[in-house]
This record gives sequence, C-alpha cells and structure tokens, in this order.
Amino acid sequence: MSSLNQLVSGLASGAVRIVDLTHTLDPDFPVIVLPPEFGQCARFRMEEISAYDHRGPAWKWHNISMSEHTGTHFDAPSHWISGKDVPNGSVDEIPAEAFVGPVVVIDCSKGAAENDDFELTPEIIAGWESEHGRIPEDAWVLMRTDWSKRRGADYLNMRADGPHSPGPTPEAIRFLIEERNIRGFGTETVGTDAGQGAHYVPPYPAHYLLHGAGKYGLQCLANLDQLPATGAVLIAAPLKIKNGTGSPLRVLAMVTE
Repeated sequence: MSSLNQLVSGLASGAVRIVDLTHTLDPDFPVIVLPPEFGQCARFRMEEISAYDHRGPAWKWHNISMSEHTGTHFDAPSHWISGKDVPNGSVDEIPAEAFVGPVVVIDCSKGAAENDDFELTPEIIAGWESEHGRIPEDAWVLMRTDWSKRRGADYLNMRADGPHSPGPTPEAIRFLIEERNIRGFGTETVGTDAGQGAHYVPPYPAHYLLHGAGKYGLQCLANLDQLPATGAVLIAAPLKIKNGTGSPLRVLAMVTE
C-alpha cells in the first residue's frame, strides 16, 4: 500500500485518530487586551443575512468579522516588526507544506496549575528531551498548560499590572530556534508569550525571536492533553489572506492509537 492509502486505511479503522485543537469561534471568546493607547484586537462577530425566509427563501448564511488574531489562530512572520522583511512572511506567501508537519508537546500543566506565571525554560526542555529524545528539526513545539480549560475572565487573568499567564523565557525560545530549528511554537494561552512577556528582554520574546527567524506561532489551542509527547502530525492551515499577518484556523492533529 502507498503511504496515502495506509493513512486512509488507518483513519477508516480508527488506528489514526483526529484530535481537534481548536476553540469554537463565538463573540464571548476572549481576545488579547493591549494598553488603551494601542489599537485593539476585534472579537468574533456574526450577522445573519438570511435564514430560509424573505431575505433568502432557500438558504441560510452569515457575514462574519474579526481580527486576524482572534480565537485559535496562526501568527505569520509579518505579524511582528522583527519579521516584517522576512521572505514569504505573510500567510498567502507561506509554502503550503509548512502547514502540515510533526509536533511535540512539552507538558507544563503541573507547573502552570501552581503558578500562573510559569515559565518554559531550557532546563525544562532538556528534561523533556532526556525522557522523550531530541526535538526533531522542523517540528512544531507546543507548550501544554491546560490553560484552555479556563473560561471567561480566568482565561485572560487580568490584574492591575496586566495579564498573567504562562509562557516561554527568551532563552527557551532562542534554544528552540538556534539549537533545534523548530518550525513554530504554540500555546493554549491568548498569545505565544507569557502574559507578563513585555518585561522580558527582548519584550515578547516568542513573537520577536520566532518571527524574526521566519518561524510561526499558534495560540489559543485546546485539547493538548489528548496529544502524545511525540509522534503526532499537526495540520494548521491559515486562510490565504493577501498580505495577511495571521488567521483564525482549524488546527487538527493526527495521532495513532
């Protein structure tokens, strides 16, 4: 059998399972909140055009609007100033093969349960590799925190000094880029950076370093607790928006039983 036939057979038999890593888009899903002097990310909105009625007797449809970075979404290099001149840096220019690839999951859920500002560090990555093996080149690396189980205000976790949520240190992101040459980095939180990521050097290191290196980001992921540490394949294809800096998308993972 060809590899594709084997995949189709595995999907039909249940030997290969699809895990949906995507939140449902609705007006209540939280979006990142920036200081008031900056422009703000728009929430998802849906307006009914017709519903089998006088506006359209045989069909139902909606107009929708939102930011490129609303809900479970993709960050292209052009999203950040460090990546503004990266070749093929917008979502319509990224080669399609970049949207399907291997994925590893680093489980930080215990630490995140104990500390809202939990950090992914090079030491944690080294510990993960000692158990699971070296992170393969060109893989997606996902930081599991179980943050996706939170709802409403608990998801953004805003305090007087801004949001508090877990994320990677600058040193961790540099290691993943320079030593492991990853494809991209993903989180269950509203951004690839920690809630207090503005206080790192550089500020928001996941965004700054990833996109400056031509790497990609995924955020607002769900169900990472259903993925193995290694061996899954990720499908994360953004909308093909001309000059788009990102896009909501349906993120799927294929796992073997």
